[in-house]
Parts: sequence; C-alpha cells; structure tokens
Amino acid sequence: MKHFALIGFPLGHSLSASYFGEKFAREGIDANYTPLPIESAEEVLPHCEHLAGFNVTIPHKQAIMPLLAAISEEAQEIGAVNCVKVTPDGLEGYNTDVIGIRKSLEGVTLEGATALVLGTGGASKAVQYVLRKGGAEVKVVSRTQGMADLTYNDLSEECIAECDIIVNTTPLGMFPNVDSAPALPYSALSAKHTLFDCVYNPRQTKFLQLGAERGARTIDGLTMFHAQAEASWVIWND
Repeated sequence: MKHFALIGFPLGHSLSASYFGEKFAREGIDANYTPLPIESAEEVLPHCEHLAGFNVTIPHKQAIMPLLAAISEEAQEIGAVNCVKVTPDGLEGYNTDVIGIRKSLEGVTLEGATALVLGTGGASKAVQYVLRKGGAEVKVVSRTQGMADLTYNDLSEECIAECDIIVNTTPLGMFPNVDSAPALPYSALSAKHTLFDCVYNPRQTKFLQLGAERGARTIDGLTMFHAQAEASWVIWND
C-alpha cells in the first residue's frame, strides 16, 4: 500500500482526505491519504520514510522549499510548492495550483485585464503567475504596509470599480469562519467584475455571495481543488 498525506496547519477545512479516499475506493487503488496538521514544515521529514508523496497547504507552501532536493522550474519561478514527491534521491517539489487556477479561469479574459490579488502567501504567488502569464496587470493587496502593492485601506470604491478581476487567496471565509470576508467596498462591484475565491469549503463564500449580489461573475475554488489534486496524483505516479 502507498501512503500519501497533506501537511498544513490547521487542516479542519480540508476535503483532501475524503477526496482521495473516495478516489482510491472508486478506482480500486491500494493507497491511503492522511492529514498531518503540523505547525512547521520541518515536522514532515520523519514521516517521509513512509510516504510516496504529499500535498502542502497553508502556511507551508513557501517554507517547504528549503527542504527539497529538487524543484520544478515552474514552481521555482512561482516561489511556492504545493505538491511533493518522495524519491530515493530526496524530495521533489511541484506547483499543481497553477493547473487548477488556469482551469478555473478558463473563459475569463486575462489579456489587458486589471486584477487585484488579495493575500501574499503561496496560493497568491501561483495566482499572480497565471494572471501575469495571461497578460493581466496585477496588484497585490496585503494587511501589512510594505508587504505588497496595496493595503486594504487603499481599496477605495474607485479602485474597485476600475479593476476587472478580484481573487481571494486568503483563508477569509474558509470553514469554520464562514461569516468572514476580505474588507472591500463591495458596493463598487458590478456585472463587469469577476470574483474568484481559492477557498473551496464552503463553495459559496461570503466574498462570492457579496459579489453575486452586485451582479459580479463568481468562481468558487472547487475546480481548482479538484484539478490540482488530480495533477498531484499524476506526479506521484509518474
């Protein structure tokens, strides 16, 4: 039997174990998938003796990188890893989030668009990469002054009205804190806007709900979740 895992902290929101458990049962695969809630990325190392691969989520997508023997060119350029393959030569890092993000944004015009990316973590880096590769102008929003292009205090109604795409890469709205949402002037949203939330549990976050009420196009995080999981499976079994 092969063993796989998810590392991050906390992991109460994650559906990865149930997703892979159902996949293994459905396809007759002799494997299991275990959540490993660890507070530092280094804590995964003792487990690697028994693992064939693992996924990485908040807050370890960048912290895992110094522990890797090899990193794919794309993951290196992004600056974040969410999929690790355990090999005899060490740990290999990949970024399958980009596959899920590209699939989620199919049909959205990126060329010439203005995009706001909320958050500065590993998912943010993958989103920025996809948007910029698609030809969008990207500005990143952080709670902390000097950490990004803008803070939430800079997000006036005019700023929101002028952008086309807003992506939430923060945990705001994630189960169990479903009543939280990024601090935006939602009254400035309209049918010209596309809101994409990387959170998938729940599918309809408060961020998306507030956008939909203003007529914005909304994209939940479930497509991204499924696509990155399947891409991870291909990497582990290549």
